[in-house]
Amino acid sequence: MKFESLCVLGLGYIGLPTASTFATHGLQVIGVDTNTRIVESLNNGQIHLFEPGLRTLVQAAIGSKNLTIQNKPQKADAFIIAVPTPFKGEKLADLSYVISAAEAITPVLENGNLVILESTSPPRTTVDIISPILEKSGLKAGVDFFLAYSPERVLPGQILRELIDNARIIGGINEKSAQAGQVLYNTFVRGEIILTDATTAEMVKLMENTYRDINIAAANEFSRLASRFNVDIWEAIDLANRHPRVRILNPGPGVGGHCISVDPWFFVEVAPDLAQLIRTARQVNDSQPKFVVDSLSAICSNLRGKKVAALGLAYKPNVDDLRESPAIVVVEELVAMGSDVRVFEPFDTDFTIEGAETVKSLEQAIDGVEIILLLVAHTQLKEVTPENITALTENPIIFDAVNGWDQLRWKQAGYNYFRMGDGKNQS
Repeated sequence: MKFESLCVLGLGYIGLPTASTFATHGLQVIGVDTNTRIVESLNNGQIHLFEPGLRTLVQAAIGSKNLTIQNKPQKADAFIIAVPTPFKGEKLADLSYVISAAEAITPVLENGNLVILESTSPPRTTVDIISPILEKSGLKAGVDFFLAYSPERVLPGQILRELIDNARIIGGINEKSAQAGQVLYNTFVRGEIILTDATTAEMVKLMENTYRDINIAAANEFSRLASRFNVDIWEAIDLANRHPRVRILNPGPGVGGHCISVDPWFFVEVAPDLAQLIRTARQVNDSQPKFVVDSLSAICSNLRGKKVAALGLAYKPNVDDLRESPAIVVVEELVAMGSDVRVFEPFDTDFTIEGAETVKSLEQAIDGVEIILLLVAHTQLKEVTPENITALTENPIIFDAVNGWDQLRWKQAGYNYFRMGDGKNQS
Protein backbone atom coordinates (compact mmCIF):
# COMPACT_ATOMS: atom_id res chain seq x y z
CA MET A 1 0.00 0.00 0.00
CA LYS A 2 1.38 3.38 -1.02
CA PHE A 3 -0.08 6.86 -1.14
CA GLU A 4 1.44 9.26 -3.65
CA SER A 5 -1.27 11.93 -3.86
CA LEU A 6 -3.38 13.60 -1.20
CA CYS A 7 -6.28 16.05 -1.12
CA VAL A 8 -6.68 18.12 2.07
CA LEU A 9 -10.04 19.83 2.56
CA GLY A 10 -9.89 22.91 4.78
CA LEU A 11 -6.82 25.16 4.88
CA GLY A 12 -7.09 26.56 8.38
CA TYR A 13 -4.85 26.18 11.43
CA ILE A 14 -4.62 22.40 10.91
CA GLY A 15 -5.28 21.79 7.24
CA LEU A 16 -2.70 24.19 5.83
CA PRO A 17 0.24 22.98 7.97
CA THR A 18 -0.79 19.37 7.33
CA ALA A 19 -1.03 19.82 3.55
CA SER A 20 2.29 21.69 3.45
CA THR A 21 4.08 19.11 5.59
CA PHE A 22 2.94 16.22 3.39
CA ALA A 23 3.97 18.19 0.30
CA THR A 24 7.46 18.88 1.62
CA HIS A 25 7.80 15.16 2.30
CA GLY A 26 7.19 14.24 -1.33
CA LEU A 27 3.45 13.74 -1.78
CA GLN A 28 1.51 15.53 -4.51
CA VAL A 29 -0.98 17.52 -2.44
CA ILE A 30 -4.09 19.45 -3.44
CA GLY A 31 -5.12 21.92 -0.76
CA VAL A 32 -8.80 22.76 -0.96
CA ASP A 33 -10.76 25.59 0.59
CA THR A 34 -14.15 27.00 -0.34
CA ASN A 35 -13.12 30.46 0.84
CA THR A 36 -12.12 32.31 -2.35
CA ARG A 37 -10.04 34.83 -0.42
CA ILE A 38 -7.92 32.07 1.14
CA VAL A 39 -7.40 30.34 -2.21
CA GLU A 40 -6.41 33.56 -3.93
CA SER A 41 -4.09 34.72 -1.14
CA LEU A 42 -2.24 31.39 -1.00
CA ASN A 43 -1.87 31.32 -4.77
CA ASN A 44 -0.41 34.82 -4.52
CA GLY A 45 2.13 33.71 -1.94
CA GLN A 46 0.32 35.23 1.06
CA ILE A 47 -0.46 33.40 4.30
CA HIS A 48 -3.76 34.10 6.08
CA LEU A 49 -2.63 32.64 9.44
CA PHE A 50 0.09 33.42 11.93
CA GLU A 51 2.08 30.40 13.04
CA PRO A 52 5.85 30.39 13.57
CA GLY A 53 7.55 28.88 10.53
CA LEU A 54 4.34 28.37 8.54
CA ARG A 55 5.03 30.98 5.87
CA THR A 56 8.38 29.40 5.01
CA LEU A 57 6.86 25.89 4.98
CA VAL A 58 3.95 26.86 2.73
CA GLN A 59 6.14 28.76 0.31
CA ALA A 60 8.51 25.79 0.12
CA ALA A 61 5.61 23.41 -0.53
CA ILE A 62 4.11 25.58 -3.27
CA GLY A 63 7.53 26.36 -4.72
CA SER A 64 8.28 22.65 -5.05
CA LYS A 65 5.10 22.23 -7.15
CA ASN A 66 4.03 19.51 -4.71
CA LEU A 67 1.27 21.71 -3.26
CA THR A 68 -1.44 23.30 -5.36
CA ILE A 69 -4.35 25.30 -4.00
CA GLN A 70 -7.86 24.87 -5.41
CA ASN A 71 -11.48 25.42 -4.42
CA LYS A 72 -12.80 21.88 -4.94
CA PRO A 73 -11.47 18.34 -4.46
CA GLN A 74 -9.74 16.40 -7.21
CA LYS A 75 -9.01 12.69 -7.52
CA ALA A 76 -6.26 11.52 -5.15
CA ASP A 77 -5.06 8.43 -3.34
CA ALA A 78 -6.10 9.84 0.04
CA PHE A 79 -8.29 12.59 1.44
CA ILE A 80 -8.08 14.44 4.76
CA ILE A 81 -11.02 16.45 6.07
CA ALA A 82 -9.77 19.27 8.30
CA VAL A 83 -12.65 21.73 8.24
CA PRO A 84 -14.10 23.61 11.25
CA THR A 85 -16.78 22.21 13.56
CA PRO A 86 -18.15 25.37 15.21
CA PHE A 87 -21.25 25.80 17.34
CA LYS A 88 -24.80 26.26 16.19
CA GLY A 89 -27.76 27.16 18.35
CA GLU A 90 -27.34 26.32 22.02
CA LYS A 91 -23.81 24.88 22.08
CA LEU A 92 -24.52 22.18 19.49
CA ALA A 93 -21.93 20.85 17.06
CA ASP A 94 -22.31 22.31 13.59
CA LEU A 95 -21.22 19.47 11.31
CA SER A 96 -22.31 21.22 8.12
CA TYR A 97 -18.70 21.83 7.00
CA VAL A 98 -17.77 18.20 7.66
CA ILE A 99 -20.84 16.98 5.78
CA SER A 100 -20.16 19.31 2.85
CA ALA A 101 -16.56 18.11 2.67
CA ALA A 102 -17.63 14.46 2.62
CA GLU A 103 -20.20 15.21 -0.06
CA ALA A 104 -17.53 16.97 -2.14
CA ILE A 105 -15.25 13.92 -1.93
CA THR A 106 -17.92 11.41 -2.95
CA PRO A 107 -17.93 12.15 -6.73
CA VAL A 108 -14.14 11.67 -6.98
CA LEU A 109 -13.80 8.74 -4.56
CA GLU A 110 -12.27 5.64 -6.09
CA ASN A 111 -11.58 2.05 -5.13
CA GLY A 112 -8.57 1.81 -2.79
CA ASN A 113 -8.75 5.43 -1.59
CA LEU A 114 -8.32 6.46 2.04
CA VAL A 115 -10.48 9.11 3.72
CA ILE A 116 -9.47 10.51 7.11
CA LEU A 117 -11.54 12.87 9.22
CA GLU A 118 -9.39 15.13 11.42
CA SER A 119 -12.07 17.67 12.37
CA THR A 120 -13.05 17.40 16.03
CA SER A 121 -16.46 15.73 16.10
CA PRO A 122 -18.94 14.09 18.48
CA PRO A 123 -18.51 10.33 18.98
CA ARG A 124 -19.77 8.17 16.09
CA THR A 125 -19.56 10.96 13.51
CA THR A 126 -17.21 8.88 11.33
CA VAL A 127 -19.32 5.73 11.31
CA ASP A 128 -22.81 7.25 11.46
CA ILE A 129 -22.42 10.36 9.29
CA ILE A 130 -19.28 10.28 7.13
CA SER A 131 -19.46 6.63 6.09
CA PRO A 132 -23.05 6.74 4.73
CA ILE A 133 -22.29 9.91 2.75
CA LEU A 134 -19.19 8.43 1.13
CA GLU A 135 -20.99 5.18 0.36
CA LYS A 136 -23.31 7.12 -1.95
CA SER A 137 -20.40 6.75 -4.36
CA GLY A 138 -21.40 3.09 -4.70
CA LEU A 139 -18.28 1.99 -2.82
CA LYS A 140 -18.37 0.21 0.53
CA ALA A 141 -16.49 1.74 3.47
CA GLY A 142 -13.85 -0.60 4.87
CA VAL A 143 -14.11 -2.83 1.81
CA ASP A 144 -13.70 -0.71 -1.32
CA PHE A 145 -12.14 2.30 0.41
CA PHE A 146 -10.55 2.92 3.79
CA LEU A 147 -12.09 5.29 6.35
CA ALA A 148 -10.56 6.53 9.61
CA TYR A 149 -10.59 9.27 12.20
CA SER A 150 -7.31 10.84 13.36
CA PRO A 151 -7.55 13.80 15.72
CA GLU A 152 -5.15 16.71 15.51
CA ARG A 153 -3.42 17.20 18.88
CA VAL A 154 -1.22 20.23 18.33
CA LEU A 155 -0.72 23.47 20.23
CA PRO A 156 -0.96 26.79 18.36
CA GLY A 157 2.47 28.35 18.33
CA GLN A 158 4.07 24.90 18.13
CA ILE A 159 2.01 23.29 15.39
CA LEU A 160 4.79 22.49 12.94
CA ARG A 161 6.90 20.69 15.53
CA GLU A 162 4.06 18.89 17.27
CA LEU A 163 2.50 17.80 13.97
CA ILE A 164 5.61 15.72 13.40
CA ASP A 165 6.69 14.76 16.93
CA ASN A 166 3.42 14.18 18.80
CA ALA A 167 1.88 10.74 19.13
CA ARG A 168 -0.73 10.17 16.45
CA ILE A 169 -3.94 8.23 17.09
CA ILE A 170 -5.63 6.62 14.10
CA GLY A 171 -9.05 5.10 14.52
CA GLY A 172 -10.30 3.05 11.61
CA ILE A 173 -13.80 1.79 10.94
CA ASN A 174 -11.97 -1.51 10.66
CA GLU A 175 -8.41 -2.71 11.17
CA LYS A 176 -7.40 -2.31 7.52
CA SER A 177 -8.56 1.32 7.54
CA ALA A 178 -6.48 2.11 10.61
CA GLN A 179 -3.46 0.44 9.02
CA ALA A 180 -3.95 2.48 5.85
CA GLY A 181 -3.95 5.64 7.95
CA GLN A 182 -0.71 4.54 9.56
CA VAL A 183 0.91 4.14 6.14
CA LEU A 184 -0.12 7.70 5.20
CA TYR A 185 1.04 9.41 8.40
CA ASN A 186 4.28 7.45 8.42
CA THR A 187 5.23 9.86 5.64
CA PHE A 188 6.33 12.39 8.25
CA VAL A 189 5.20 11.50 11.78
CA ARG A 190 8.09 10.73 14.13
CA GLY A 191 5.92 10.26 17.21
CA GLU A 192 4.32 6.95 18.13
CA ILE A 193 1.36 5.96 15.95
CA ILE A 194 -1.35 4.09 17.85
CA LEU A 195 -4.18 2.28 16.09
CA THR A 196 -7.70 1.93 17.47
CA ASP A 197 -11.30 2.19 16.29
CA ALA A 198 -12.83 5.41 14.96
CA THR A 199 -15.22 6.12 17.83
CA THR A 200 -12.51 5.60 20.45
CA ALA A 201 -10.28 8.05 18.57
CA GLU A 202 -13.10 10.60 18.46
CA MET A 203 -13.71 10.21 22.18
CA VAL A 204 -10.00 10.45 23.03
CA LYS A 205 -9.78 13.88 21.39
CA LEU A 206 -12.79 15.14 23.34
CA MET A 207 -11.48 13.61 26.58
CA GLU A 208 -8.12 15.35 26.26
CA ASN A 209 -9.64 18.80 25.93
CA THR A 210 -12.39 18.13 28.47
CA TYR A 211 -9.75 17.08 31.02
CA ARG A 212 -7.98 20.41 30.47
CA ASP A 213 -11.24 22.33 30.69
CA ILE A 214 -12.23 20.74 34.00
CA ASN A 215 -8.83 21.53 35.52
CA ILE A 216 -8.96 25.12 34.32
CA ALA A 217 -12.45 25.43 35.77
CA ALA A 218 -11.08 24.34 39.16
CA ALA A 219 -8.37 27.02 38.95
CA ASN A 220 -10.89 29.68 37.94
CA GLU A 221 -13.23 28.72 40.75
CA PHE A 222 -10.31 28.83 43.19
CA SER A 223 -9.63 32.40 42.01
CA ARG A 224 -13.18 33.39 42.93
CA LEU A 225 -12.89 31.75 46.34
CA ALA A 226 -9.58 33.49 46.97
CA SER A 227 -11.18 36.86 46.27
CA ARG A 228 -13.97 36.03 48.71
CA PHE A 229 -11.56 34.98 51.49
CA ASN A 230 -8.92 37.71 51.01
CA VAL A 231 -6.34 35.24 49.74
CA ASP A 232 -3.83 35.74 46.93
CA ILE A 233 -4.70 32.89 44.55
CA TRP A 234 -1.27 33.06 42.88
CA GLU A 235 0.49 32.54 46.19
CA ALA A 236 -1.95 29.81 47.17
CA ILE A 237 -1.46 27.91 43.90
CA ASP A 238 2.31 28.12 44.22
CA LEU A 239 2.12 26.67 47.71
CA ALA A 240 -0.39 23.95 46.82
CA ASN A 241 1.71 22.87 43.84
CA ARG A 242 4.58 22.04 46.15
CA HIS A 243 2.62 18.92 47.03
CA PRO A 244 4.15 16.08 44.98
CA ARG A 245 0.79 14.98 43.54
CA VAL A 246 -0.85 18.37 42.95
CA ARG A 247 -0.54 20.51 39.82
CA ILE A 248 -3.16 23.26 39.84
CA LEU A 249 -3.29 25.32 36.65
CA ASN A 250 -3.33 29.10 36.51
CA PRO A 251 -6.66 30.92 36.42
CA GLY A 252 -7.47 33.48 33.75
CA PRO A 253 -10.32 35.40 32.15
CA GLY A 254 -11.83 32.17 30.81
CA VAL A 255 -11.16 29.50 28.22
CA GLY A 256 -11.05 30.10 24.49
CA GLY A 257 -9.87 28.64 21.24
CA HIS A 258 -11.59 26.16 19.00
CA CYS A 259 -10.78 23.10 21.11
CA ILE A 260 -10.95 23.34 24.89
CA SER A 261 -13.86 25.78 24.95
CA VAL A 262 -15.84 23.82 22.36
CA ASP A 263 -15.13 20.10 22.55
CA PRO A 264 -16.62 19.38 26.01
CA TRP A 265 -20.00 20.59 24.78
CA PHE A 266 -20.00 17.71 22.25
CA PHE A 267 -20.17 15.28 25.18
CA VAL A 268 -22.95 17.32 26.76
CA GLU A 269 -24.83 17.28 23.46
CA VAL A 270 -24.75 13.51 22.92
CA ALA A 271 -25.01 12.42 26.58
CA PRO A 272 -26.53 15.23 28.67
CA ASP A 273 -27.62 12.82 31.38
CA LEU A 274 -24.06 11.65 31.98
CA ALA A 275 -21.90 14.71 31.31
CA GLN A 276 -22.85 16.66 34.43
CA LEU A 277 -19.36 17.53 35.69
CA ILE A 278 -18.36 18.46 32.14
CA ARG A 279 -21.34 20.81 31.82
CA THR A 280 -20.58 22.47 35.16
CA ALA A 281 -16.92 23.04 34.22
CA ARG A 282 -18.00 24.64 30.96
CA GLN A 283 -20.42 26.91 32.79
CA VAL A 284 -17.68 28.00 35.22
CA ASN A 285 -15.26 28.82 32.44
CA ASP A 286 -17.88 30.51 30.28
CA SER A 287 -18.81 32.76 33.20
CA GLN A 288 -15.21 33.70 34.07
CA PRO A 289 -15.19 36.85 31.86
CA LYS A 290 -18.05 38.19 33.95
CA PHE A 291 -16.00 37.54 37.09
CA VAL A 292 -13.21 39.67 35.61
CA VAL A 293 -15.63 42.52 34.92
CA ASP A 294 -17.28 42.16 38.32
CA SER A 295 -13.84 42.30 39.98
CA LEU A 296 -13.02 45.46 38.08
CA SER A 297 -16.40 46.93 38.99
CA ALA A 298 -15.73 46.28 42.67
CA ILE A 299 -12.55 48.35 42.37
CA CYS A 300 -13.99 51.21 40.32
CA SER A 301 -17.58 51.12 41.64
CA ASN A 302 -18.90 52.51 38.33
CA LEU A 303 -17.44 51.61 34.96
CA ARG A 304 -19.84 53.71 32.90
CA GLY A 305 -17.91 56.28 30.91
CA LYS A 306 -14.54 55.02 32.17
CA LYS A 307 -11.78 54.99 29.54
CA VAL A 308 -10.38 51.46 29.43
CA ALA A 309 -7.45 50.05 27.48
CA ALA A 310 -8.03 46.32 26.91
CA LEU A 311 -4.72 44.70 26.02
CA GLY A 312 -4.89 41.39 24.16
CA LEU A 313 -7.84 39.67 22.47
CA ALA A 314 -6.41 36.30 21.42
CA TYR A 315 -7.50 33.21 23.30
CA LYS A 316 -3.93 32.49 24.46
CA PRO A 317 -0.51 34.20 24.42
CA ASN A 318 1.53 34.76 21.26
CA VAL A 319 -1.00 33.55 18.68
CA ASP A 320 -3.41 35.36 16.37
CA ASP A 321 -6.28 32.95 17.07
CA LEU A 322 -9.29 34.84 18.46
CA ARG A 323 -11.84 32.05 18.21
CA GLU A 324 -14.07 31.80 21.29
CA SER A 325 -11.72 34.15 23.14
CA PRO A 326 -12.84 35.12 26.67
CA ALA A 327 -10.98 38.42 26.29
CA ILE A 328 -13.47 39.43 23.62
CA VAL A 329 -16.34 38.61 25.98
CA VAL A 330 -14.75 40.80 28.66
CA VAL A 331 -14.64 43.72 26.22
CA GLU A 332 -18.23 43.12 25.16
CA GLU A 333 -19.31 43.13 28.82
CA LEU A 334 -17.49 46.43 29.41
CA VAL A 335 -19.07 48.00 26.35
CA ALA A 336 -22.50 46.85 27.54
CA MET A 337 -21.83 48.58 30.86
CA GLY A 338 -21.09 51.84 29.09
CA SER A 339 -17.29 51.86 29.31
CA ASP A 340 -15.26 53.65 26.66
CA VAL A 341 -13.03 50.78 25.56
CA ARG A 342 -10.00 50.75 23.29
CA VAL A 343 -8.65 47.37 22.25
CA PHE A 344 -5.16 46.44 21.13
CA GLU A 345 -4.32 42.96 19.86
CA PRO A 346 -0.72 42.92 18.57
CA PHE A 347 -1.29 39.80 16.44
CA ASP A 348 -4.45 41.13 14.75
CA THR A 349 -4.65 44.92 14.78
CA ASP A 350 -7.67 44.96 12.44
CA PHE A 351 -10.06 42.92 14.57
CA THR A 352 -13.09 44.94 15.65
CA ILE A 353 -15.63 44.60 18.46
CA GLU A 354 -18.87 46.49 18.15
CA GLY A 355 -18.89 49.49 20.47
CA ALA A 356 -15.13 49.40 21.12
CA GLU A 357 -12.35 51.29 19.37
CA THR A 358 -9.65 49.21 17.69
CA VAL A 359 -6.19 50.79 17.73
CA LYS A 360 -2.96 49.83 15.98
CA SER A 361 -0.45 50.37 18.76
CA LEU A 362 0.05 50.03 22.49
CA GLU A 363 0.66 53.77 22.77
CA GLN A 364 -2.69 54.56 21.12
CA ALA A 365 -4.45 52.15 23.47
CA ILE A 366 -2.97 53.58 26.66
CA ASP A 367 -3.02 57.29 25.81
CA GLY A 368 -5.22 59.09 28.35
CA VAL A 369 -7.06 56.05 29.72
CA GLU A 370 -8.19 55.57 33.31
CA ILE A 371 -7.92 51.77 33.42
CA ILE A 372 -5.39 49.45 31.82
CA LEU A 373 -6.65 45.87 31.61
CA LEU A 374 -4.22 43.08 30.72
CA LEU A 375 -6.23 40.21 29.25
CA VAL A 376 -3.63 38.14 27.38
CA ALA A 377 -0.04 37.45 28.42
CA HIS A 378 1.51 38.10 25.01
CA THR A 379 5.27 38.54 25.40
CA GLN A 380 5.01 42.03 23.93
CA LEU A 381 2.40 43.03 26.49
CA LYS A 382 4.19 41.42 29.44
CA GLU A 383 7.19 43.61 28.65
CA VAL A 384 5.19 46.78 29.35
CA THR A 385 6.56 48.57 32.43
CA PRO A 386 5.42 51.52 34.53
CA GLU A 387 8.08 53.60 32.83
CA ASN A 388 6.52 52.86 29.43
CA ILE A 389 3.19 54.43 30.29
CA THR A 390 4.08 57.29 32.61
CA ALA A 391 4.10 59.85 29.82
CA LEU A 392 0.93 58.51 28.18
CA THR A 393 -1.67 58.61 30.95
CA GLU A 394 -2.02 59.90 34.48
CA ASN A 395 -2.17 57.34 37.29
CA PRO A 396 -4.48 54.73 35.73
CA ILE A 397 -5.81 51.71 37.58
CA ILE A 398 -3.92 48.59 36.50
CA PHE A 399 -5.91 45.36 36.41
CA ASP A 400 -3.91 42.26 35.54
CA ALA A 401 -6.21 39.34 34.69
CA VAL A 402 -3.38 36.92 33.86
CA ASN A 403 -0.62 37.65 36.39
CA GLY A 404 1.54 38.90 33.57
CA TRP A 405 3.13 41.88 35.32
CA ASP A 406 5.39 42.30 38.33
CA GLN A 407 3.08 43.38 41.15
CA LEU A 408 5.84 44.86 43.31
CA ARG A 409 7.30 46.92 40.46
CA TRP A 410 3.98 48.53 39.63
CA LYS A 411 3.16 49.28 43.25
CA GLN A 412 6.60 50.74 43.91
CA ALA A 413 6.05 53.01 40.92
CA GLY A 414 2.93 54.34 42.66
CA TYR A 415 0.25 52.67 40.56
CA ASN A 416 -2.99 51.20 41.84
CA TYR A 417 -2.26 47.66 40.74
CA PHE A 418 -4.77 44.80 41.12
CA ARG A 419 -4.57 41.15 40.09
CA MET A 420 -7.51 38.90 39.34
CA GLY A 421 -8.02 36.47 42.19
CA ASP A 422 -5.78 38.37 44.60
CA GLY A 423 -7.92 39.28 47.59
CA LYS A 424 -4.91 39.78 49.82
CA ASN A 425 -2.74 42.45 48.19
CA GLN A 426 -5.18 45.19 47.35
CA SER A 427 -3.73 48.66 46.64
